[in-house]
Amino acid sequence: MFDRNRAEAEIRRSFPDVALLRDEPMSRHTTFHIGGPAPLMIIPSSTEDTIGVLRLLESMDAAPLLVGNGSNLLVEDAPLSFPVVKTHTNKETPVILDSCRLEAPAGITLSRLAVFAQKAGLAGLAFAHGIPGTLGGALFMNAGAYGGEMAQVALETTALINGKLVIIRGADHDFGHRHSCFSSSGGCILSSVLQLQPGDSDSIACEMDELAAKRRASQPLEYPSAGSAFKRPAGAYAAALIDQCGLKGQGIGGARVSEKHAGFIINGGGASFDDVLAVIHMVQETVKKETGFELEPEIRIIRANP
Repeated sequence: MFDRNRAEAEIRRSFPDVALLRDEPMSRHTTFHIGGPAPLMIIPSSTEDTIGVLRLLESMDAAPLLVGNGSNLLVEDAPLSFPVVKTHTNKETPVILDSCRLEAPAGITLSRLAVFAQKAGLAGLAFAHGIPGTLGGALFMNAGAYGGEMAQVALETTALINGKLVIIRGADHDFGHRHSCFSSSGGCILSSVLQLQPGDSDSIACEMDELAAKRRASQPLEYPSAGSAFKRPAGAYAAALIDQCGLKGQGIGGARVSEKHAGFIINGGGASFDDVLAVIHMVQETVKKETGFELEPEIRIIRANP
């Protein structure tokens, strides 16, 4: 069992710059606006403190939930039995290494990172501007949109795996559709070097504006959600299958399939963890019965007592 008092005392003694929040509702830290209280939310202010905190928790046999912007999580709305380490502080700063490469901490949001690259005249991240997650989360699931994905730009990534600092390079990221070596084996992503290309700042800004307009027109951005709810099955598209089954607008409790984009499950107001999970299962069962395709959730489902 996680010993909150001991962990809090040890962190305050060894890492005085780390912010600690007791009984912090995860609904404040997920884009679904759903989630029960974390017994202790730990927010390091530096990579060094992140490493130290994670090693300390490991020594206590406490396995934390790692959270960036919480944009791909459905967290049970019951008290969590484990601590949460949040990497996003809104103070993260990228560094330009040379004419084509930049390095950024895992906690930076993709929108902020894309704007930084655009202003620096570096092309290759326009696709990421509208993705609501952080760099770490994007690398974890090889996030992508509009023909771009992290596999195209990630050069090398520094991570803490089993208490050891490692650098993952090139093909060792094992990127696939919404997959990476981190999603299959764990670890905490700390930072990454991205390979971009020289570009015109104004042209990149125009591309970002065009993609933002496409998102506003096609996605239910006015509602809380976790983005695409299901992975793309081989030989088909999840949203098309769901639409084909007539499930747009179908819901349970406060959760429903978006009328605007069938691939999104939205919190229409007051949705609970069970509401969203029930809609996920309803969609899976209906699509399987009517089309034969099995849909796998793209959203990470976090139980209070795993």
